[in-house]
Amino acid sequence: MEQHKTRHPQRRAFAEGAPVYPVPARPGGRPGSGGAGGRPRPSPPPAAPGAPVPLLRRLPNPRLTGLGAGLFASAVMLVLGSLDNLLLDGSPLAYGLLFLPVSALTALWVRAADLVTAPISVPIAFAVGVVPIAGGSDGFGGQAMAVVTALAVHAGWLYGGTLVAGLITCVRKVRDMGRRQRAAAAAARLAARRPTRKQA
Repeated sequence: MEQHKTRHPQRRAFAEGAPVYPVPARPGGRPGSGGAGGRPRPSPPPAAPGAPVPLLRRLPNPRLTGLGAGLFASAVMLVLGSLDNLLLDGSPLAYGLLFLPVSALTALWVRAADLVTAPISVPIAFAVGVVPIAGGSDGFGGQAMAVVTALAVHAGWLYGGTLVAGLITCVRKVRDMGRRQRAAAAAARLAARRPTRKQA
């Protein structure tokens, strides 16, 4: 019995001289083709040299009110003072070194509208945190005198933390004023261009 040979439609069309068109890919595409229809996916653009690192975007950047910044600094310094009293027997050096970064964070995390409160909240927080390491005799009078004495003895750390908070506050204030001036200039340029477009 004779078997009939079947040819592929493209081969038959090629044999007859008809033009051959490429067969389109399936909607799913081949594995590894990168997408539907076999089209490769565009590669993401390279990061700019000055672009922020994704890790820095995940760092905390809260915006506290003036009262919130004061409560934050006071609570942190009270905890640090208690830990200093328990672990380091009330070391003034450790307490003063820990006070500097707390002052910087307080000035960085307060919102722009309450920048003036940062240099005021920091000394109050220092006085609150020095209570556990001040010592003193029993009674309110003895504790108060011990705190006053500790503030007088460690005034250098107090002034240093207040200076750090004041410098950061001034830098943030200057940057905020410059940002506002640039926004006002951009708005003025945009308003000046609008009548020209209407007349044209």
